[in-house]
Amino acid sequence: MSIRSLLLAPAALALGLASPALAANAGFTVVQMPDPQGPPVTVGIWYPTDAPAAPMILGLGSQTVAKGAPLAGDHLPLVVMSHGNGGVFSSHADTAQALAEVGFVVAALTHSGDNYRDQSRATDAANRPRQLSLLIDYMLTAAPMKAAIDPDRVGAFGFSAGGFTVLVAAGARPDLKTVGPHCQAHPDYFDCKLMKDHPPPADALQASWIHDARIKAVVSAAPALGYSLDVSQVTLPLQLWRAENDQILPDPFYATAVRTRLPKAPDYHLVAKAGHFDFLAPCNDENKTSAAFICSSAAGFDRAAFHRDFDAKVVGFFTANLAAQRP
Repeated sequence: MSIRSLLLAPAALALGLASPALAANAGFTVVQMPDPQGPPVTVGIWYPTDAPAAPMILGLGSQTVAKGAPLAGDHLPLVVMSHGNGGVFSSHADTAQALAEVGFVVAALTHSGDNYRDQSRATDAANRPRQLSLLIDYMLTAAPMKAAIDPDRVGAFGFSAGGFTVLVAAGARPDLKTVGPHCQAHPDYFDCKLMKDHPPPADALQASWIHDARIKAVVSAAPALGYSLDVSQVTLPLQLWRAENDQILPDPFYATAVRTRLPKAPDYHLVAKAGHFDFLAPCNDENKTSAAFICSSAAGFDRAAFHRDFDAKVVGFFTANLAAQRP
């Protein structure tokens, strides 16, 4: 059993997750998901396994996984992940690993045109929930581990633009007419600069927003475009996170705007002294220098320590709202 499993096992046991999954490490594989509207989408998949795990470099940091190992378990809950603007499927690898170690299948995609290599669709907001729903389709009908997934227990995790994505998938309705006035008032905000550099599609105001009723619980961290969202129909269990010192999506226009409009109170967490990018997986020493913009934290803030707590709370939330429902 991994160290992370030892840390998280007591919480999972208390919430009723089947004990065999607690002995598992995290397996890991990368696949290409077909997309009828574009090129194949890269997807990282984490899942429980009984095979021994080993450290490997991934993205900004590292993970401890059994690459390509056999899956252990059946009727497993699924969590799909949506990264932020300019991110990649590995942006939240530590959280994915933590979930897999206690019995979840986790699938994280690299959004087409909004990733660290390609910003050509960076403000095509409607493409994101479409691809997230496509990912659920793929995991339930075509993925290598499809037979082991329980289609009635699907959750979604998202950060920043991904936080917006999962809220829309859960029933939120964006009003993009609010973006213009917001950006006139706050032209120096990150999202407004992004839309100036990458104008939204000409038909953005007529976009069709995909809501996916298969999603039963959502974790949204620092959601982008929060001020634009009508969340009156978001009634499923929701864990909402805000960084106290978020300079990318400053308060009160994003997470707070969502929180104050929800029809029922979410499981809300304000992270003292945290910045926007502290929700990303902890970086290794090399990337703390080469990618300092997203890897640096404020003096006195320990990103690795925060993620031990963050991952445990995300695991606990999804366990309570998905895994504990196993017949």
